[in-house]
Amino acid sequence: MFTITKEVYFCYGHRLMNHGGKCRNLHGHSVKAAISITHDTLDHQGMVCDFSDVKACVETYVNTHLDHNFLLHKDDPIIPALIQHDERFLVLDDHPTAEVLSKMIFKHLQASGFHVTEVALWETASACASYREM
Repeated sequence: MFTITKEVYFCYGHRLMNHGGKCRNLHGHSVKAAISITHDTLDHQGMVCDFSDVKACVETYVNTHLDHNFLLHKDDPIIPALIQHDERFLVLDDHPTAEVLSKMIFKHLQASGFHVTEVALWETASACASYREM
């Protein structure tokens, strides 16, 4: 089994409305997403896949949906004010946690044909959440 990992970086804002601590307040993160792609065999170039293909797929998704965007749960009461002021935001059915974002990126890569095995999202230098399927 061969595995490659590609890191991409982006920023987003969010809040966790039901959080008991300071994460319930509006705040932002500069994050690193580490994407692992696995395959049993190598392609004709001796690769699992080209790192640049992974980067292009992830960056297209991230730039469209996540980077420099404000991620909110669908019930967040701040949404009308953001609409009124023509602010960019993305409404999610789930709370916008690192776990949820790692799953969103994973599902996009999977739908794009990559043999993705894990997406880890580093919210800080010491805190990471990941998603993988068994």
